[in-house]
Order: sequence, then structure tokens, then C-alpha cells
Amino acid sequence: MRELQVKLEEYIANGARLGWLIDPIDHRVYVYRPSHAAECLEHPESVTGDPVLPGFELRLTGLW
Repeated sequence: MRELQVKLEEYIANGARLGWLIDPIDHRVYVYRPSHAAECLEHPESVTGDPVLPGFELRLTGLW
């Protein structure tokens, strides 16, 4: 997992405006945004892309 977290941090450092790292084993989603610490969501039902992807919602209930 740490290797993937480093990769997401690299994407953000290189200009990506939003990244999600989905951990289906522990039922967590790590949200990456520029100029913010990664946010860890525990057992979320969904994640949204706002403000980068307005109106986009990824439902996760089928994963866990």
C-alpha cells in the first residue's frame, strides 16, 4: 500500500488535481489533492469528484 501512496503523491506533485487510492481490503479510500494532506475515508458509500469533476460520484457499496 505504501508504494501506491507514494505513486499518488507523485501524481499530485506532477500536476494531477485529484487522486483516489481505493483499499478494498480495509475498506478505505485515500483522497489526494494538491496542497492538502491525503484524506482517509473509512467505509465510504461513495466519493465525489467535486470540484475537479463536478457532479461525478463513484459508488463504492458494491466493493464492500
